[in-house]
Order: sequence, then C-alpha cells, then structure tokens
Amino acid sequence: MLALNQHCRVSFTSVESRIRSLPLSVLYRIALSVLLLLLASSLIAQQIADPNFKPVVARPAYTKNFPRVLFDEAHNNAHTAVGSFKPFADLIADDGYHVVRNHKSFDKETLDTFKVLVIANALGAEDADEEGADKSAFTDEECDVVRDWVRGGGALLLVADQAPFGSAAQNLAKRFEVDMSKGLTRDPANCEKDSGIETFIVYSRENKLLPDHPITQGRSDAEKDDQDRADRKSPTAPRAARER
Repeated sequence: MLALNQHCRVSFTSVESRIRSLPLSVLYRIALSVLLLLLASSLIAQQIADPNFKPVVARPAYTKNFPRVLFDEAHNNAHTAVGSFKPFADLIADDGYHVVRNHKSFDKETLDTFKVLVIANALGAEDADEEGADKSAFTDEECDVVRDWVRGGGALLLVADQAPFGSAAQNLAKRFEVDMSKGLTRDPANCEKDSGIETFIVYSRENKLLPDHPITQGRSDAEKDDQDRADRKSPTAPRAARER
C-alpha cells in the first residue's frame, strides 16, 4: 500500500508539473472547454416546465373533430407531456388537439390513428450521461414505419437538443434526409449578448436568421414570431403543429 501511495504521489507530481509548464493560452482553452461542458450538462438538467404557465388560445384551430396527437414517451425521452413539455402539451390541447401519451414502440396500426407525432429528446439510454445514450433511440423498423406514415400524410415534430440527443435521433432523421449534429453550435456574432454564451443563439428578423414561414408568421399578428433563441423551449412552438 505504501509503494502504491508513493507511486500515486510521484505520478500526481509529474502531471502537476506538466500542467504548470503549459502556456497560459493553452490553460485558458482547457478551462473554457471544461466550463462549456459543465454548462451544457447543467442546462440539460435545468430544463423544467414553468408551473405558472397557463395557455390562452382565443381562437382554437379546432372546435370539433379534434386531431389526435401522439406524444412519445417510450424512448427514454427527456421531454414528456407531463414533464418539461407540459406547457407545449397544454397549449396544443387548448388549440383543439387531443394529446395521447405513447408508451410503446411505433407500429403502423397505432400511428394510423393519429395526425401528429411528437418526439422530443429521445435517448438510447435512460439518462443523457449514461453509456449508450448516443445510440439510436429507435429500431430500423420503427424508423421505416414513421417514414411511411409521414409519406401517407402524417405530421412529425422531431426535437433534438445538443449531444447526445442528436445522435440518438439521427437514425430516424436520416429517413427524411436530415443530418443531426453530434455536438454544440456556437455563433459569437449572433449569440445572446446579456449572457455572452455563444450557444445561446438568437434568431430574429433583424439578424436575418428568422425567415418568413407559416410557422413564424402565425395565423395573425398576435401569433407572429419576431425573435427566438435556439436553446429555449418556447410555449409558442406548437404553432408548427397548428399550421398542419
């Protein structure tokens, strides 16, 4: 045990000496990288629903024949209809959609009874920091079923945050010729100035990153979206489903 302790002390001293010999610029980059990784993990952990959010839809899109929305919770989803995406689920429900929580693998028979499928931050493991979290959250068979369902008129809302969520959704996204990233996107020129965090990207009409589209235009001026932030889970997001 003594020999082991001595070896550990020698090894630690060697590592410490090497670290001290590094230029300050290198040390700064290392410290910044560690900080960003910790921040990313913290942001994932802090994504919770606003308990005070109450949806208000003055003119619901549907007052009869309510379209059925399948909200996926069967693939280790970080966001669920009763968790961090509850404001989303409440809002589309008030807009006339019938929300059903999903707890099983996707199959043709089930999807054929729904108009919209919502998948938010699916994972290949139970938690984002577990081994295998970046593996596909869906089987090839499920991906093919969802693709064919969309081709037949279904509407898919697929949400994937920074790694490992992009990797976990990549197999499904490829069915629609969408390439998912495996990291973080930084934009120093268009990040949120108050925070200074380069991954908090502001999309606005002013910086021309938010183009005209039925989703951003809304159904009226009251619904028009003039600015959004990449990391924000906005309760106005269901407009994408409403336009369907």
